[in-house]
Amino acid sequence: MQEEIDALAENKTWDLVKLPKGKNVVGCKWVYKTKHDSNGNVSRHKARLVTKGYAQMQGIDYDETFAPVAKMATLRTILAVGAARRWVLHHMDVKNAFLHGNLEEEVYMCQPPGFEDKNHPEYVCKLKKALYGLKQAPRAWHKELSESLKNLAFKMSKADPSLYVKRKNDCIVVILIYVDDLIIGGDSMDEIRNLKKNLEMQFHMKDLGDLRYFLGIEMIKSEIGIYMLQKQYTTTMLKKYGMLECKPIGVPVDKNYKLRADLGAKIEHVNMYRSMVGSLIYLTITRPDLSYRVGLVSQFMQQLTKSHNLDCIKRILSYAKATHNYGLFYRADLDLKVEGYTAADWVESQIDRRSTCGYMFTLGSAGISWSSKKQATVALSSTEAEYRGTAIATCEEVWIRRFLADLGEYIDGVVTIWCDNMSSIQLAKNPVFHARTKHIEVHYHFVREKVIEGEVDLMYVNTNQQVVDILTKALIIEKHTQFRDMMGVIDIDMIAEKHDGKED
Repeated sequence: MQEEIDALAENKTWDLVKLPKGKNVVGCKWVYKTKHDSNGNVSRHKARLVTKGYAQMQGIDYDETFAPVAKMATLRTILAVGAARRWVLHHMDVKNAFLHGNLEEEVYMCQPPGFEDKNHPEYVCKLKKALYGLKQAPRAWHKELSESLKNLAFKMSKADPSLYVKRKNDCIVVILIYVDDLIIGGDSMDEIRNLKKNLEMQFHMKDLGDLRYFLGIEMIKSEIGIYMLQKQYTTTMLKKYGMLECKPIGVPVDKNYKLRADLGAKIEHVNMYRSMVGSLIYLTITRPDLSYRVGLVSQFMQQLTKSHNLDCIKRILSYAKATHNYGLFYRADLDLKVEGYTAADWVESQIDRRSTCGYMFTLGSAGISWSSKKQATVALSSTEAEYRGTAIATCEEVWIRRFLADLGEYIDGVVTIWCDNMSSIQLAKNPVFHARTKHIEVHYHFVREKVIEGEVDLMYVNTNQQVVDILTKALIIEKHTQFRDMMGVIDIDMIAEKHDGKED
């Protein structure tokens, strides 16, 4: 706590003043946290002074609050490109990041508990710089960091505002921002060293060296590629919910098991269930094979029954235990080729008869972007359901193309999107509108424009090879395992055995 106060004083975060008449005052409190490393060991104990931002009033002591953070698809894409191009990937942490942001609004805060000024206990702190908890703190910090990076000749990516890119001669350096965590990558170690020196001159930075652990995600770099998994997170999650000793199973869902909101007794204490779902949603960052079932159980957050919902989520946790060593593997010896898959399960929901559609895009050896989502309205035919899903996948293809261009990886020619519905493929390639398609919303015909422009090519794939089925329906264990492997979700122990466990 004293270290935090000293850092605030050194940063000249506030001035002690009398509270002007009619001004709002926000409170503050101490928050304590134990930080762990990738092995689960305690690395340090942390105390942070946090404001009670809920007492702020819009238009008086805050205005804009938004600050961009990195998309997980962005992170996966950078790892895939970094593996193929053998980039250097480093991790830096900004100490007391929010304290660097300058406030434009007039904000007053109570004195920190336990550190009140003895001579002027009635005074308040007039904040000059942001503090954690203030609604505008993320915005102020991101603005400060963004201006610093632009002064260092970095340009913000148009595809993802949390990514900054600098090209110098034939070298490239990228910075991915997630609040106070920075991932720095590129093909020039000298440029990365210079960048680190410049950042340390402006901010209090902690150099964490090679990228190994980021937001609870483990990255293991070897000669053959980069492995991305959440092994420690999975173990901690299972322990938290008393499932560490459960019997592991090979598939997260029974093919004939249907979720219903009107069956079984209601669950009285729903907080644990909702916490389980939230934890599993975060696990899908590296586990696309869990996306479909986790998406289903998240639809019943307000109507929970023990017989179906709770049993189903325990089955998912049992599967997570059986596959806790699994994650995405981006190989270093493959070309950076983008391929897409799209599919939809017509009227899959027995409650509202809406279809579930999904897509998956791979770059090199594993997936970088995927989705498993129920459609907003009921589709009148399987063709319409598939066509809608194809349009959504095409929008994602446009984003991936633009993002890769920012990284210096330009896609020449078309991107193939594989679909197992011939009618939707013909509908996308046929420029004639007729009675069978006039009910489909206009914006879904976006896919047709991209096909005509030669940016996307829809190709037929046999259902037995349609990997996206794992995102739209329950499968038997053989199919589930096959499609999981096709997604690039692999057991790390299997890779170690094949390559004698040698890592650089």
